[in-house]
Amino acid sequence: MDYVVAGGGLAGLTAAAHLAESGADVTVFERADRVGGRVASRTVDGYTLERGFQVLFTAYPAVRRELDLDALDLRSFTPGATIARPGERSVLADPLGAPGEAIETLLNREVQFGDKLRVFRLQRALAGDEPGDVLRRGGSTTADYLVAQGFSRAFVESFAKPFFGGITLDRTLGTDSAVFEYTFKMMAEGRTAVPADGMGAIPAQLAERARAAGARIETGRAVDAVDANVNEADGADAAEGAGAAATVTVGGETVSADGVVVATDPSTARELTGVDAIPTEGRGCVTQYVSLPSGSRPETDRRLVLNAAGDRPNHVAPLSRVAPEYAPEGRELYAAVFLGTPEAGDAALFDEVRSTLSRWYPEASFADLEHVATDRIPFAQFDQPPGFLAGLPAPTAPSGPVVLAGDYTRWSSIQGALESGRIAAETVLERPPTR
Repeated sequence: MDYVVAGGGLAGLTAAAHLAESGADVTVFERADRVGGRVASRTVDGYTLERGFQVLFTAYPAVRRELDLDALDLRSFTPGATIARPGERSVLADPLGAPGEAIETLLNREVQFGDKLRVFRLQRALAGDEPGDVLRRGGSTTADYLVAQGFSRAFVESFAKPFFGGITLDRTLGTDSAVFEYTFKMMAEGRTAVPADGMGAIPAQLAERARAAGARIETGRAVDAVDANVNEADGADAAEGAGAAATVTVGGETVSADGVVVATDPSTARELTGVDAIPTEGRGCVTQYVSLPSGSRPETDRRLVLNAAGDRPNHVAPLSRVAPEYAPEGRELYAAVFLGTPEAGDAALFDEVRSTLSRWYPEASFADLEHVATDRIPFAQFDQPPGFLAGLPAPTAPSGPVVLAGDYTRWSSIQGALESGRIAAETVLERPPTR
């Protein structure tokens, strides 16, 4: 059986690996010159830079199933975060993940004692729930959910908005509460980490797995069209049941297949399949990568630093404190994330980062802060308002032996992408080819 996978992102690579491991003949066509889609790393002047700030939640079920975490050589963030205002910083640590920092958390004046207890109780409550069950509930905004759980306005404003707003790229916390519960549970039950070689190591590992099972991965080759049931045989061929179930057009070449997995970006998937339910409205962000000499670094530990006073930037990640491999010797690398798509130029955003860091850490010097790179990602996630799951397309939404794979069939996350790839492979294998 011959199968084609259109798109070499996480979903497409996972689908290809499962198909090849089932014994199928698989070809992946990826229009870019690399695999990975929205998950990618590059090296600039000795720094490892992601395609925008990204992390891996190791408790994701699909991550544990599809990836070799030991081989990724993960570097972990310290659970919790530093809440920062001009001239004032405080730590909110995970009571389960960082018990040694309980005193510092108890002394945190930004977050009320009652809110600290509610965090702990919520962790305990979600611990007994199956991840799939968590995702199937929801229906309210995260902001309304937190109010219903009894959290104070101060907690929502100073911690929840910059922290979970940074995860969903929605500081208003208008995202479905099921997404909040799921990610909250995952962070409590696993590590938040990055591979030593960058997030690009994740698609690289998936590609290696697919190739080891026999899949062919062709980069720089875009799928221009997908057609199911177009080559109905006639005459003698029809009598013999000949003819392919589907075809794809790649650079003017027609390739026949028994089944096709469309795992491209949402807009391209819509064009290829005609499935209008694929979400194409999304949220973006801008990541400023900046560097300091090691001797002048502020004391951030390995925690995210949250902007409790505003959203420019929303948060700063001390990447080389977490993963020293991300910066050359003698330098420190930070990622400052702005939500949305700010129109200000790179230099203006860099000035904002320097000014904000200087107010947060008045005891440190930022005279030698250097701009390394800026990533502008207009579409990082699709919108996930309350009830969004009901409107997402099923993998079987296209006609014939064509199925969808992408986080837009599950929810916007690495978990959603990996899980969708497995489901797509199982689905297309179960669909009998139409000849």
